[in-house]
Amino acid sequence: MFVTHLSLADFRNYTSAEVPLAAGVTVFTGANGQGKTNLVEAVEFLATLGSHRVAGDQPLVRAGAERAIVRGKVQAGLDDPRSLLLEVEIIPGRANKASLNRGPLRRPRDLLGVLRVVLFAPDDLAIVKGDPSDRRAYLDGLTTARWPRLAGVRADYDRVLKQRATLLKSLSGRAGRSSSADVAATLEVWDGQLAALGAELVAARLTTLGELRPHLVRAYADIAPTNNEAGISYKSSAVSEEEASIAELTQVLLEQMAARRGEEIARGLCLVGPHRDDLTLTLGGLPTKGYASHGESWSSALALRLAAFTLLRADGVEPVLILDDVFAELDETRRDRLADLVGSAEQVLITAAVAADMPPVLAGRRYQVSAAAVEEVE
Repeated sequence: MFVTHLSLADFRNYTSAEVPLAAGVTVFTGANGQGKTNLVEAVEFLATLGSHRVAGDQPLVRAGAERAIVRGKVQAGLDDPRSLLLEVEIIPGRANKASLNRGPLRRPRDLLGVLRVVLFAPDDLAIVKGDPSDRRAYLDGLTTARWPRLAGVRADYDRVLKQRATLLKSLSGRAGRSSSADVAATLEVWDGQLAALGAELVAARLTTLGELRPHLVRAYADIAPTNNEAGISYKSSAVSEEEASIAELTQVLLEQMAARRGEEIARGLCLVGPHRDDLTLTLGGLPTKGYASHGESWSSALALRLAAFTLLRADGVEPVLILDDVFAELDETRRDRLADLVGSAEQVLITAAVAADMPPVLAGRRYQVSAAAVEEVE
């Protein structure tokens, strides 16, 4: 699957743009701040309804405009000429609108899964060096790409989590009431909902993690000029990777909530659930965070994205691979190895400030981007 045309209206710094695309490698070059990353960000938004650069929608709309439109024409495959037209209207402060083949969708998230994208950017170093939330976001993004219905499960989980946290905060000031019958009855409903939704999310994470692990080992070995083996495991105070069934996970989460109820009420926080979990990344058996060099950390982050790309491929759908200003951060050895690895992707979109950063093997269509003007380079 690959994008054959990208249309923008009032997206980021673009008043309008029409960009023909094709299978293979496409490179956008230009000085910083000209709009090259905005183009690949638009493709990412069509696939994920989110951005790797910002959390909200407001920055995606051009200053002075009320809304933005991102539209992409997608071909099913190199040997499959069927095409789809995806469109999202971004309306800050209101619900966005989405359509497929010009037919409006009931919810924007119904567009998820139509186009798959794996994007690697300099900020992905946070997956290795950052907070647990960065690693959870990586894994949850991958599970949602595989099973789009989990976007709804995650939304429901976040809603119940917020409501349960509000209840815990209201109870935290009631001294001596942590074990009373009325408190137990009040929390029971929220416990059940949170455990059921949380178990579904954790089960998807564990399944994906188990299938991702061998791809990560191979990807790191292919990129890094060392003999260290990359590892990844699930870190949770409530569950283990052996407890894979949703029924088992639900029961474990309920037991942990009951065991920590007094602490949760005292602190006014939800202390059990997938929102508290983390991933442990290792190199040669040692934690990557704190032990790995800068180059090894970069290789680990890139290997995680390439492993995700390979896993999605194994699911039967070719993702679009986006490399946003990546080559400038890599040494020559890693740069050449990465170029060799991505050459087989059905579509690769690359941004680079300097054309010389691009390995010669990545020949293809090239665009120069300057002040939101996109011109093809012959």
